[in-house]
This record gives sequence, structure tokens and C-alpha cells, in this order.
Amino acid sequence: MEQTYQYACILPFVPLLVPILIGVGLVIFPTVTKNLHRMWAFPSILLLSIVMIFSTNLSIQQINSSYIYQYVWSWTLDNDFSLEFGCLIDPLTSIMLMLITTVGIMVLIYSDNYMAYDQGYLRFFAYMSFFSTSMLGLVTSSNLIQIYIFWELVGMCSYLLIGFWFTRPPAANACQKAFVTNRVGDFGLLLGILGFYWITGSFEFRDLFEILNNLIYNNEVNFALVILCAALLFAGAVAKSAQFPLHVWLPDAMEGPTPISALIHAATMVAAGIFLVARLLPLFLVIPYIMNLIALMGLITLLLGATLALAQKDIKRSLAYSTMSQLGYMMFALGMGSYRSALFHLITHAYSKALLFLGSGSVIHSMETLVGYSPDKSQNMVLMGGLTKHVPITKTSFLLGTLSLCGIPPLACFWSKDEILNDSWLYSPIFAIIAWATAGLTAFYMFRVYLLTFEGHLNIHFQNYSGNENTSFYSISIWGKGYSKRINPRFGLLRNESSSFFWKKTCRSDENARTKGGRRPFINILHFDNQKSFSYPYESANTMLFSLLLLVLFTLVVGSLGIPFNQKRTDLDILSKWLAPSINLLHQKSKDSASWYEFFQDALFSVSIAYCGIFLASFLYKPIYSSFKNFDLINAVGKLGPKRNRLDEILNVLYDWSYNRAYIDSFYTMFFARGVGKLAQLTHFFDRRVIDGITNGVGVMSFFLGEGIKYLGGGRISSYLFFYFSCVSLFLISSLFSVF
Repeated sequence: MEQTYQYACILPFVPLLVPILIGVGLVIFPTVTKNLHRMWAFPSILLLSIVMIFSTNLSIQQINSSYIYQYVWSWTLDNDFSLEFGCLIDPLTSIMLMLITTVGIMVLIYSDNYMAYDQGYLRFFAYMSFFSTSMLGLVTSSNLIQIYIFWELVGMCSYLLIGFWFTRPPAANACQKAFVTNRVGDFGLLLGILGFYWITGSFEFRDLFEILNNLIYNNEVNFALVILCAALLFAGAVAKSAQFPLHVWLPDAMEGPTPISALIHAATMVAAGIFLVARLLPLFLVIPYIMNLIALMGLITLLLGATLALAQKDIKRSLAYSTMSQLGYMMFALGMGSYRSALFHLITHAYSKALLFLGSGSVIHSMETLVGYSPDKSQNMVLMGGLTKHVPITKTSFLLGTLSLCGIPPLACFWSKDEILNDSWLYSPIFAIIAWATAGLTAFYMFRVYLLTFEGHLNIHFQNYSGNENTSFYSISIWGKGYSKRINPRFGLLRNESSSFFWKKTCRSDENARTKGGRRPFINILHFDNQKSFSYPYESANTMLFSLLLLVLFTLVVGSLGIPFNQKRTDLDILSKWLAPSINLLHQKSKDSASWYEFFQDALFSVSIAYCGIFLASFLYKPIYSSFKNFDLINAVGKLGPKRNRLDEILNVLYDWSYNRAYIDSFYTMFFARGVGKLAQLTHFFDRRVIDGITNGVGVMSFFLGEGIKYLGGGRISSYLFFYFSCVSLFLISSLFSVF
């Protein structure tokens, strides 16, 4: 077992082989590497699978033995300063290793087909593998300075992946926005790390916790300084996990490819902030003000994220705000000190939200066959609807992910969210009411997304589409299948062919429509000597569906980790055994659980709230498509009665507030972006007119003074002596008068 733990130190660097080999191949054999670019998906998945196998072994050992392992080696040695790097394996690390590897493998399999026709295919897999290395290094770090190094590497990978299609202005702006926003939190994190090193003299977690506890207990440290440094540490988690007020980068990050949204912005990178707070929770527990701050920021974030998701039309942006809200639940639980429920929700949410994001990618894939490539159309739920009969597997998987996130039993998120909601009553009844009400909002906006996307009728009145699956016309998307259910042999079909590693069907595109921001053309078919274009939505390729089905399986069974099958002791469930060392470190004792009757009584309340949100969404949105095809809440409610004008005014305000992101982005643009611009202009004016003006003025004055003096000279020495002695005499006389 000891040898297995030692091998864990090299796990973060296993995926790094892929970008190294790709780089070497592009330098030595560029033509071969580019022509065989599809083969690089295999080593990416294989190496991450090896890491997953070792991570699974470590997790099993954690569950069975409750053993914490730390291996460190010295990086620098000095009399007054030493810096060590190492590997820390504990329950929190093993949980994150399992999440990163399992979700990562599913996303890589999905990406092989999703990104198959993109010119940046090699670059995509190189970035993804380097991100896996950075994230694995982050969660296995044994001290703060090591965490900060990998923290910045994760941020760099996020910048590269969000701006993957950097030739499109929205993607370029989004990655810059994410970079700048995260730099605010990262600067606070760096200051907090340096502050605690100045207080305790150590970067190591265990030494840091023990020394700080002793200093606070003996009243040997300025408590205000400790609060300030802890708040700065928390600022890093606020930015990375998209907590208010540094959440503004997350919705715009959806400009990256959908697999990136599933891996980075749902399951792993945004969870890094939750991981950091969980890792430092023994430090925060001795500072009640910081615990209250964490709980408050989590509560604001979960409510704000839910309300901003209510009116979004972009399917990925709606899921992004949903991610923000669920991260708020996790942060709220950590602020309450509910360590177990926060990590439990981190696990269940990761799989459910990855399923939803990959499902949205499958929907976008299908919609692009209708409207050509244009993100404002292929991701707009207003232009969707009626996709159930065309993409039944995607629809079923998306529905299960939606029900899980809504908290419907027996799916995964029900068990974790129910724990958080029940714990909130013990912390604060007011906070609990807000958290429970937000659970209803979650069910409402998630079912709104589902209904707008899959139910009703397909809204393609702008497209020449019959809606009949037995149509004899054939169209092919550069994204997927090369077959049709029925093809009329009278019409010819032209296509280019190439091989795929995971997919035997063949087709090729020589031009990357995404990176050029243009529209993807339809296949043109000759019909009675007239050239026409036809297309229809269809299910995604098998490799994409394989990832969806595996994530469905995780969504169905992962909630069983935290089910206390023996109600006499809660520590007999798998999750409690897994987290036992960390719970002991936090000085929390397992409590006797309530009876099954009390459990179902509490669960009935939360499920009832979820069903209320689902019913309200069904009432307001499903009739819209079956009758008059309007697409927003305002028009639907406006038809309910004679008080529609007043109701419309109220709903217009709420709708605009939600759709415009609570005007927070506008506020930042006005007071920060434009404010900094005005300050720069003022500084530029001061530098040019005042600083440079003084310097230039001295030079001009010297020039004119010299020009004026040269005309006083007549060439006679007697005149110069007379002038000299006159000045000296005046100086002496003035000096005598000043003395007397």
C-alpha cells in the first residue's frame, strides 16, 4: 500500500505526455502528425484511464483504511527559509481525483467526434491534457505555494480553452474577461498566502493549522490581521468558483466548445474554489467571521444564479447560471460547517451537470443541421422545441440530468441537496427559507430549459423543412452521421471521406467554419434541375451518445454513496467512511441519524417544492408551443386576465433584470472598465501637460533667457566690471540692512 501511495506523486504528470508528444511530433514530423491528428484521442484517453485506475485504487484504500499519506521533498534549503513540494493523499484528494478522471474520460471520448472536423483538433487535445495535469497537480498539492502554482496553470488552461476559437470576437473577449476577473481573486489569494506565511512561518497545511490555532488560543496574534488574510484566501475561491461578485466571467465562458464547458466549467475547474475552501476549512473554522462570510456569499450566489437563469435564451448560458447557483449551495454548506454535505453535492452535481452540458452539445449539434453554424441560433432555445422524436436518447439523458438537478429522488442530486437544505435549518431559519425557495427556482428554470428545447413543435418556420422523417431528401452535417433513414437513389450525393479512430463512418471538412465565424453550408441536392437545400435534426454519433449514457449511469447510482442504509449510525454509509479522516480532523463527530420516517418527512417537503417549480414551468411554457408559439414568460402570463397591463409591467421589470444579468456586467463596464479608461486619460493628460510641460517649460525659458542675455554684451571689459561691482555692492548693502 505504501508503494501505491508513492506512485500517486507521479499521477498528475501522466497526462502531460500527450502535449509533449504532440509538440515533438509537430516539430519533427509536422505533416504526419497533422494528417494522423485523429489518433491523438487514443493516448489522451488511455493515459487518463491509467490515472483513473490508480485513483480508484487509492479511493478504495481510503474507504477501507482511513489512511492519510503525505510525501514531501525539499526544493530549497536555507537557515531561515525552506520550500517543500509534495503529494498529499486524503479523502478530499481521492474524491477530486475520481471526479477529474471519470468526467475527463467521458468528455474526451465525446470530444473525439464533437471536435473531429475542427482545424484545432490537435490543439484541443493538447490543451485538455495539460489542463488535466494542472488540475490533478492542484488537488494533490501538500502546501499553499504548490497549490498557487497549479492554480495559475489551471487559470492559464482555462484562458486557452475559453478562447479556443479566438478568431471569433465573442470568444476572444470571453477569455480576456475570464482572465482579468480571475486575476483579481488570484492576487488576493497570493496576498493571503504570504500573509499567513508571515504569521505562521509555514506553507504546509498541517503546520499552518496547528501554529495558527496555538497563536489564536494564546492570544499571540492580531486577530484582525488573521481575518484579513483569511478573507484574501477566500477571494481566490470566490473568483475561481464564480461566486458573487466575481461570477461575471462564467456565462461568457460558454463561448468555448461544449466539451470544455462540461469538463472545466461544470465538474472540475470551478470546483477548484470549493476544493480550496474545503482544504482550508480547519483554518476557517477558528475564524467565525470568515465562516459567516463564506455562508453569506454562498447564499447570495445560489439565489442570484437561480434568478439570472430564469430568462436566459442561450441553453449553455442557462446551464452556466445553474452551475453558479449549485456552487453557491456548496459554498453555503461549507460556511455552515457542513463538510460532508458540501462534498457530497460536489460529487453528485459534477456528474449531473456534465451530463447536461454534453446533452446541450448534442442538441446544438442537431440544431446546426437546421440553421447552419451560428451560435446565436444553434444555442437559442427560442428556435428549438419539438426535438423529442428526432433526438430521443439525448432527450432522455437531458431529462434525467434535469430531474437530478431539480432534486427528484432517487437521482443523485436529491440526496446531497436534501442534506444541505436540512442542515440549513440548524444554521439559520432565514437562510434556510432562501435556500429552500431557490430549490423551487432551480426546478422551474431547469424545466423551462427542458420544455423550450424538447417539447412542443419544432420552430423552423424560417426553414424549408417538412418535419417528415420519411422525406426522400438527404442532407449531411460536417459534425456527424453519414447516412439517412431513407435516401432516394435518383439524387446524387457528394462527400469527402477520411478515417476516424472511434467512428467508422467517414466524412471530412477542409474548412473550419467555427474558427472563421462563418456559416456551415448545407448539402445541395439537385431536384428536377433546381438546386435546393434541405436538412433535419438527428441524433448524435455513437461515441457522443456513449458518454451521455455512462454519465446517466453515474447520475442514477452515485447518490447511493451517501445513503445511510443503517439509520442507527450515519458513519456506516460509504461517503462517511471515505471522509472519516477529514471529519476527525475537523473535530466533527458522527451523530445518530433520524429515523426513516423523519427522513421521508423532510424529503417530502423538498420534493414538493421541486414539483411546484416543475408544475409552474409546465403550466407557463408547455402551452406556449402547443398553441400560439410565443417564447417568454411575459407573453404567457399576459394572457391570463384583465390585469395583464400591471402584470406585464411587473414581469417586464423582472424579465429585463434577469435577462440583462441583474445589470451587474453593465455596472462593472461603467464603473470599472470605463472608469479605468477615464483614469488613464486623466493620467495621460497630467503626464503630457503638467510633467512634460514643466520639463519643456524649463528648457524654453533657458533658451529665451540665453537669447536675451547675449544682447547685453557690448565687448567692453570696463562695462562688465562696472556691472559686476554694482551687483556685489547691492548684495552687500542688502545684507547689512538685513543684519541691523
